[in-house]
Amino acid sequence: MNKIISKLIKEHSLTLNEYQKLTCGYNEELAAVLRDEAVRLRKEIYGNAVYIRGLIEISNICKNDCLYCGIRKSNGLFERYRLSSDEILECCDYGYTLGFRTFVLQGGEDGFFTDEYLCELVAKIKKEHPDCAVTLSLGERSEESYKKLFHAGADRYLLRHETADSDHYSKLHPENLTFENRISCLESLKKTGFQVGCGFMVGSPYQTPEAIAKDLKFIEEFKPDMCGIGPFIPHKDTPFRDYPAGSVDFTCFLLSIIRIIKPDILLPSTTALGTLSENGREKGILSGANVVMPNLSPEEARSRYMLYNNKLNTGVESAEKLEELKQRINAIGYEIVTDRGDIKK
Repeated sequence: MNKIISKLIKEHSLTLNEYQKLTCGYNEELAAVLRDEAVRLRKEIYGNAVYIRGLIEISNICKNDCLYCGIRKSNGLFERYRLSSDEILECCDYGYTLGFRTFVLQGGEDGFFTDEYLCELVAKIKKEHPDCAVTLSLGERSEESYKKLFHAGADRYLLRHETADSDHYSKLHPENLTFENRISCLESLKKTGFQVGCGFMVGSPYQTPEAIAKDLKFIEEFKPDMCGIGPFIPHKDTPFRDYPAGSVDFTCFLLSIIRIIKPDILLPSTTALGTLSENGREKGILSGANVVMPNLSPEEARSRYMLYNNKLNTGVESAEKLEELKQRINAIGYEIVTDRGDIKK
C-alpha cells in the first residue's frame, strides 16, 4: 500500500487496479495520510480560502426518470415549481449584496428553459453583475445548445457523470439515458470552452469497488475543473427508497484522493455531507474541499427541490445564515472569501 500511496502523491496517477486496491484498503490511518497530503496541496494553491457559490434551484420539473432522484418524472407525490426570470434575477441581486460572486442555476431537465430563454437570462445576470460567474447545472443538452449558452456569458457547467462504469450507469437510469451520451456531453462542454464539473454519488446502489476505481481514473483522465461528490441518500418516493445511504467518512476519503489526483481542482463540500452529518461540511473541507454552496433559492421553493430525503435547505445551508457559516469555517482554520473562485491553473 505504501508504494501505491507514494506513486499517487508523486505522479497524481494510478492504474485502475491500484485505485481499487487503495479504496478497498480504506481505514482511518490511511485516510489521515491522504487527508494531510490533500490539505497540503490545497493550501499550496488556494491557501485557506473557501469559495462560496449561491445555489438557485430554478425548477424541480424534469423529463427524466432517474431511479435515485426525488424529482424524477414519475414522482407525483410533491408539488412542482418553476422560477420566473424575474425571480431568478432577484435571487442574484440578493446574493450579490451578501457577497456571492458566483451564481449556480440548477434544475431538472425542464423543456421550458429553451436556449433562447436561458441565453437571455444569462446575459441579464452578466449585465447586472459583470464581476460574477454564472454556473449552469441543467443536464444533458446538445453541443449547439452548450455553445449558445457559453457565448451568452455562462462561465461554468456542472454535469455529474454519476458513475464511470457503463453497466452501473444503466442500473441507475432509464433506458433512454446512456453512459455514452453523458460522456459525450461532458466532452462537448469542455470543447466549447466551459469550466466543466463532473462528479458521482458515493455508495449508490450496485456500486462496486471497480466502479469507484473507474470514477477516479475518469477524473484523472478527463481533468475536470470541478468535481462534486457526495454520499448517496435515498428518497422515500423512488425505487431506491430502501437502500442505505453512503458513508460520510468514505466520501471524505475520496475527496482527499481527488485533490491529490488534480491538486488545482475546485472541490465542493456538498449539501449531502451536511445532511448526513452535523459537521459533514467541515469534514469535507478538512479533507481537501474548498467550495461550499449555500442556497439562494426562494424559501418556498427550497423544500420542493427534494432530490433525496431530508435535504438541508435551512440553517447554514441557506444564504441568510452566511455569517454563521463564516464562523463555522473560521473555527476550523479556513476563511470564506468574496471571490468568483475560478480554478487556479
